[in-house]
This record gives sequence, structure tokens and C-alpha cells, in this order.
Amino acid sequence: MKVFVTGVGGQLGHDTILELKKRGHDGVGSDVLPTVETTVPYVQLDITSKAAVKETVEREHPDVIIHCAAWTNVDGAEAPENREKVNAINADGTRYIAEAAKAVDAKMVYISTDYVFDGQGERPWEPDDKCYNPLNVYGSSKLAGELAVIGTLNKYFIVRIAWVFGLNGKNFIKTMINVGKTHDTVRVVNDQIGTPTYTADLARLLVDMVETDKYGYYHATNSESSPGGFISWADLAEEAYRAAGMNVKVERVTTAEYGLSVAARPFNSRLDKSKLVESGFTPLPDWKDAVGRYIKEAGL
Repeated sequence: MKVFVTGVGGQLGHDTILELKKRGHDGVGSDVLPTVETTVPYVQLDITSKAAVKETVEREHPDVIIHCAAWTNVDGAEAPENREKVNAINADGTRYIAEAAKAVDAKMVYISTDYVFDGQGERPWEPDDKCYNPLNVYGSSKLAGELAVIGTLNKYFIVRIAWVFGLNGKNFIKTMINVGKTHDTVRVVNDQIGTPTYTADLARLLVDMVETDKYGYYHATNSESSPGGFISWADLAEEAYRAAGMNVKVERVTTAEYGLSVAARPFNSRLDKSKLVESGFTPLPDWKDAVGRYIKEAGL
């Protein structure tokens, strides 16, 4: 199976390419950067160019496109000077990828986010919920990408994730470890609830998915230790310090007390992942297990 992966310069794209190679698939990586260190063939691609996307996908003619490329700087997306670019990448670029996938009859995976919802309520969001109400520019642009995919294709997987961390890039855990090296106490938000997603684990699931025709919407974050065992950012920071053997105190604060975010953030990022099991997929491992493996593998 030939799989074209966008955004291989990022955390998820990087791990997806590695997983494809491990599983014996023919992977081709792409990113907007002139070069990216990768173990598979690489092509430079600006997904905001409809002509470039069309030409590249037609030339590569993949069986599957896993679309990981995205603007992910949530606060940066709020800047008026960035909004056009954010939508060009997350909305228009995704539409161009979907149209190109349709032209070559390829399956498509679109990586989306809990931010398409408003983060209110007491229950986890279900994959087939349609009560969209994004709070910020990033969430709106990712929702536009979702709608572009379903309006273009029948052979698609829309996979919503949250709180991403991986080896190849910046993330919350890496930031916490670095801050903890110079601070005895850190202030971390405690009223935003969800579960994190380790890209190495997610990459395995994505390859499992594209080996099937079980299309549709899915939610995929690492698992909770117990039913209802969703966590806060403060919980994640504490576990990261524990796994890294660091004696750093986490001061739990509200989003309002923290006060540094430009974009509005959802309080309820809980994602119901039961559809994975119902569809025969193996869920991602427990989040604490994932954090421990990541700390060790990243050498933090």
C-alpha cells in the first residue's frame, strides 16, 4: 500500500512515516520545508497551492493520504495578520488534499481536534456529535477542514485528537520538563479536562485504520486508568515530573488565574473513544504509560 503523508516535519507526521516503514508500507513524506530528515522518499509541498497539491498527488498516485499538516499554534492563530494564513492551511489546504485524493481514488485521513466543540457540558464528546461551536480561530479552521473532507469524499477517516506530544517538536511535556529544570514550582491550569495523545501510539492506530475500510469519525487519545478518569493539564505536568524523577511542585490554578492564553480554550476536552473498540481497533494505551515511555524515549 502506498501512503502519502503530509506534515512529516511535525510530531505526528514524523511518527506516522516511521510506523508505515515498520509495517512494510510504501511511504512518501511531504512538508512545506525544502528538506526534512526522513527515512522515506520526501517531496516539498505547499498545501495552500491547489495546483501543487493536484500535481504532486497525481504524480505520486497514493492509495492513502494521511493529512497531518496543519497550523497548530492556537494563540498565534488569533492574530489578525495570521488568520488568512491559518484558514489557507487548515481549511483550503485540506480541501485541496481531499479533492486530490478523490481524483486518484485514495482513502484520506484528516487529523482534527476537540477544539471543533465549545468545551462546555459534563459529558465526553462523541465522534458523531454535530454540535459544533468552536471557541477560537484554530478550532473554526479545523472544523472547516472537516466539512471540506466530508463534502468531497466518501472514503475518509476524521480522527479528532487532543493534547498532543511526540518526539519531533515542541509540546507541553517537553516545556514542563525544561521549565522544571530552573524552577522549583510551576503554575499549571487545573480546570481544563481531557486526556493527552502520544503521537507514536496514534501513528500505530492510523496505520491500523487505513488497512481497513471502516470509514467515519473517530476520537483517539490515550486511555484513562479508570472510567471517567480524565485529567487536567496539572495532572499531566505532575505525571511528567514523576516519570522524569524531578522534584517540582505543581501549583494548580484556574484558567482565569493563569491568564496568559490569547485564544479561548475549551474546559471540557473529554473525547469518547468507545467507537474504536466497536469498530475493532485497539485503543491507545493508558496515558501514564505513554508519558513514561515518551520521557524515556525523548531522553528528558
